[in-house]
Amino acid sequence: MVQLGLQLYTVRDAMEQDFEGTLRKVASLGYQGVEFAGYYGRPAEQVKSILAETGLSALGAHTPYARLRDALDEEIAYNKEIGNRYLIFPFLEEADRTRWAEVIEDLKKIGKRCAEEDMVLCYHNHEFELTQKLGDETVLDAIYSQIPPELIQVELDSCWVSYAGFSPLEYISKYKGRMPLLHLKDMVTKPDGSAETVELGKGEIPIAEIADAAIDAGVSWIVVEQDYCANEPLESIATSMKWVRDYAQKGGKLNV
Repeated sequence: MVQLGLQLYTVRDAMEQDFEGTLRKVASLGYQGVEFAGYYGRPAEQVKSILAETGLSALGAHTPYARLRDALDEEIAYNKEIGNRYLIFPFLEEADRTRWAEVIEDLKKIGKRCAEEDMVLCYHNHEFELTQKLGDETVLDAIYSQIPPELIQVELDSCWVSYAGFSPLEYISKYKGRMPLLHLKDMVTKPDGSAETVELGKGEIPIAEIADAAIDAGVSWIVVEQDYCANEPLESIATSMKWVRDYAQKGGKLNV
């Protein structure tokens, strides 16, 4: 059954101030796993210990492009020790977005090395991979058409798909069977057209439909993320968990 996780970037300030205490709080709220966005100087054995204490699973790790390209074996060894199989390409800096052909070749090499070690490389999108094109395809589709599934899998950020003007439901259907992870995120469009992420249920994204579709598509983890929290982030993730519990009580197939 699909499980519920939290992308720890959401609570990054709290993680920096109190790494272990923040993970305990995340677990107490009912999240079953965490997706790392840095380890704040903790060695792998220390991270493994707090995960064991809290019962949290390491569901994935957003790992910077430079680390994936230049220190991959170190990242693989660290993540194996903490029990994580999914290394996730999280974001491409704007300066690199004119060199997609090279990036795709790097992703192939990274994915091949991950596969050799029984690890899985995933790609996490923002809106720019959908607003930019390579030939007749969006960049996001070009990545997945040029790299085989055995070398790269999908972590779909449904909110950014919607913000880019595309249907998250269509993308979930398109990559069914190749999408172990999905980011569930809500947002409002500000008067200037920019996006502001908000707690689940507080925005304009059809998150219940997205969660239903993702579960039907066989994702392993639905991952809550809020890039920016106007409220205190630990309060925000509690609010989002309340929405998840309400969703589950109304028939959503989430084990929370």
